Amino acid sequence: MYTPVITGTGVFTPENTISNAELVKAFNAYADKFNAENAADIDAGTLDAKPHSSEEFIFKASGIESRYVIDKEGILNPDVMHPLLEQRGDDQPSLMAEMGLDAARKALKAAGKTAADVGAVICAASNMERAYPAVAIEIQQLLGVEGFAFDMNVACSSATFGIQAAADMVKSGSISSALVVNPEICSAHLEWRDRDCHFIFGDVATATLIEREEDASGAYFEIKSTRCATDFSNNIRNNNGFLRRSRPDGVADRRDMQFMQNGRKVFKEVLPMVSAHIGQHMEDEGVQASDLKRLWLHQANKSMNDFIGKKLLGRTPEAGEQPNILQDYANTSSAGSIIAFSKYSDDLKDGDVGLICSFGAGYSVGSVIVKRHS
Repeated sequence: MYTPVITGTGVFTPENTISNAELVKAFNAYADKFNAENAADIDAGTLDAKPHSSEEFIFKASGIESRYVIDKEGILNPDVMHPLLEQRGDDQPSLMAEMGLDAARKALKAAGKTAADVGAVICAASNMERAYPAVAIEIQQLLGVEGFAFDMNVACSSATFGIQAAADMVKSGSISSALVVNPEICSAHLEWRDRDCHFIFGDVATATLIEREEDASGAYFEIKSTRCATDFSNNIRNNNGFLRRSRPDGVADRRDMQFMQNGRKVFKEVLPMVSAHIGQHMEDEGVQASDLKRLWLHQANKSMNDFIGKKLLGRTPEAGEQPNILQDYANTSSAGSIIAFSKYSDDLKDGDVGLICSFGAGYSVGSVIVKRHS
């Protein structure tokens, strides 16, 4: 048996940003246009008018201030209200593979390794650009990695589930290392015309290199333990699949095919599930709340993270104990906790213990207990 460790992480961040102010301006212009075009039905009571959004509403509901996106022109156009992504030919790299490649190269550089040191690639994300061939295999080819690759989808928990799969394979000796890549083009599945959710998501890609402990060439995080759980629920759902809605090519315009969420039920049901999951994981591994130096939680909603942090630590987390990147990146699905880990982990000291956790649709929750080795 081998000890799996995290030796490097990488983050690809799109160039385009959309502030809450920009988003509200576009949404309210769309709402006014919709209400004017449907005035007769609205006056007759057969159709509800679209309410305005506001910066105050968005921040209070989520803690989000801005988000990165692949395309902002389409999203901010009241006549479009979705990203306009390039339709690439089959002989061109896919968008997800291109994003994942950037993050993977950064993870390899951080670990002081090359593609020749990688035994497998797992592309774990909430939405795949296509059904097949696997995006992971495309990333594998672009990197020049031998071995094998495969895709997996556990929605917002995809990264931690991918880490568990990679860690288990490294531990067993079937591979010596793996890259877990999480390219998330969440903007293509968000319903930007729905006031209740139009602010939630952003785009990004992350990558994590997992190796045998003896192969680490610098500081690393030992993966002490992983744990995953699922429980079926329809309260977070996306019926469309892949990225069809992002292209202006005559796709059917159905609200029920995009991101749907019953926010109140999610808050009520997911928080107890996640808190109990992490608590039991810590108890089984003999980890006390006082042992945790940092929590890198899923970046979906600041209120949810505040609740979980307080529940686990038995007090309000101090500054730095539970870093948030939500205000800048918005919800980036599976990549969120890895962004937080990548940006806020280098300062930990030798022997410090932390926990990575992601959770979401499924319902699903994955937790990873790590220990710093300098």
